[in-house]
Amino acid sequence: MVVAQHAETSRRGTLVLTRRDVRDLLDLDACIAAVDAAFRAHALGATLAPGVLGTHVPDGGFHVKTAGLAEGRARSYFAAKINANFPGNPAHFGLPTIQGVITLHDASDGALLALLDSMEITTLRTAAATAVAARHLARADARVITVLGCGIQGRSQLLALRRVRSIERVCAWDVDPAAAVRYAEEMTPALGCDVHAVVEYRATVRASDVIVTCTPSRQPLLSAADVPPGCFVAAVGADSEDKQELAPDLLARSVVVVDVLEQCARIGDLHHALASGAMRREDVHAELADVVSGRRPGRCSADEITVFDSTGTALEDVAAAALVYERALDAGMGVELRLGA
Repeated sequence: MVVAQHAETSRRGTLVLTRRDVRDLLDLDACIAAVDAAFRAHALGATLAPGVLGTHVPDGGFHVKTAGLAEGRARSYFAAKINANFPGNPAHFGLPTIQGVITLHDASDGALLALLDSMEITTLRTAAATAVAARHLARADARVITVLGCGIQGRSQLLALRRVRSIERVCAWDVDPAAAVRYAEEMTPALGCDVHAVVEYRATVRASDVIVTCTPSRQPLLSAADVPPGCFVAAVGADSEDKQELAPDLLARSVVVVDVLEQCARIGDLHHALASGAMRREDVHAELADVVSGRRPGRCSADEITVFDSTGTALEDVAAAALVYERALDAGMGVELRLGA
């Protein structure tokens, strides 16, 4: 089997898949399933450990994230994602905030299988992780959602949450009020329920069942006094040491689940709670892999506040990239190059 796989790899070049290719091949439901499976595999030790490296520049930053899917598959995969994150790009240059590429390798021999535009994968896999977490951490009767941050990620987060909870009302806030208005106008027909733009969010979050923060904020947007009992908070924006969306006292009051503990302790909202002394690492309830695998419980009571600290792990990237690659092969999509020729 391994010999045949290597022979097949040697006949192929590297498949190049554009953002449009990825969009055509990756749907949100399949991405949620792939991300869920990746976290379950991680709990079983059937992955290559995720890693992250970041570099700051004056107007943004770069990060490299790596991980692999190893055992129990027809082929083992390793992925490395290089993303540039420049929040001022849309306003100043008309460019996306996030730009990057994923390299997908055969983990058994290192062969470079594919180069994939990272934007669509990053957007969908981040939202997929929130949906996976919400299945276990949001109340089953959660209906009211507040989204802080009305960019591309804010749209995907809401669409992903709709897959796992019945949404009846959404409030949307952005530092740019016009962006919140556009978001509400677009997402109301997309969801088939009322989405309202708000100028001040604190009153709305106090009446919410689910809160999603997906901003580049460097100051806490939410504290313990803002979040009602029984709420699920998905903190998505903090993915570097200088970003912060949740105050330490909110995390200290909550049941905290992280995507990857070491990563969140370095660059997530958890990082700030640890630095302030409000929490210790052992106060973290679980990694998401432990919850989805059943090794640790998810929500245990209707009135507890649950927080998912989502820094974005390459476990999600490799799961989505492998799915896109396999679908591309089946569909005959992409451009094949021989980079080593």
